[in-house]
Amino acid sequence: MAVSALHAAASGMRALDEKLNVVANNLANVNTVGFKRSRTNFEDLLYQARREPGAANFQDEPVPHGVMVGLGSRVSGTQLDFQQGSPEETNRNLDMMIQGEGFFQVLAQAGGTEVTAYTRAGNFTVNSEGNLVLGNSIGSILEPAIEIAEDVERDSIRINERGQVFVRDAASGVDTQIGQIELARFVNPEGLLQFGKNLYLQTEASGDPVTGTPADSGFGQIMGGFVELSNVDPVRALIDLIFTQRAFELNSQTIQSADETLQIVGNLRRF
Repeated sequence: MAVSALHAAASGMRALDEKLNVVANNLANVNTVGFKRSRTNFEDLLYQARREPGAANFQDEPVPHGVMVGLGSRVSGTQLDFQQGSPEETNRNLDMMIQGEGFFQVLAQAGGTEVTAYTRAGNFTVNSEGNLVLGNSIGSILEPAIEIAEDVERDSIRINERGQVFVRDAASGVDTQIGQIELARFVNPEGLLQFGKNLYLQTEASGDPVTGTPADSGFGQIMGGFVELSNVDPVRALIDLIFTQRAFELNSQTIQSADETLQIVGNLRRF
């Protein structure tokens, strides 16, 4: 019995170590624009049926419960939480935030191939070719592409709630539309692959993207001059960290108790 306890406690420590990694990543990205926290889901392992529920006893009557000994736990998966992050006003004309559902679409390199990636980060800027790009380490180009002419003043750019990009002529004061933001959403956004660099990739679990215009049915609207902050709650994450540490300590004490039990058995002598 002590051997089963050793393995069960060891599996619990392995699972809690994975949870600790997830919590640490959440805290590390507390200031990452558009970051979505993850939570760790656990599941119990197989059970040794010493006596199955409903089995007949010595009087040939079914017992109301059995004797089942579990073999521990493991991580069943990590689940993304796409709860809306807090808005932060930046007063930058090219910064955007999605108020509601949807993702920005950008072009990214994955395994040497150019693919469409998805992001909630809206810290956009302009590259050397005038294309609107995400302000990450690879400068992912926004799709559909929006090109800002070299002679356009940044203060003249305006993005409305429907994702229409306008440039105002300084002389006439007339706004001219130069582009349209397009959003994508998924049946199961939690099935997206976390690619890093504030990007997500489509998977079979997420389903195919559905594209549309901001503020249309099922899509959020654009807030220009804002970015969406990380949805990590530092206080909640620290409490989660404490619970994880205490649970790890309890499993280590279980291993110590099982070891002491085996030590007693190993010291038995036949007289």
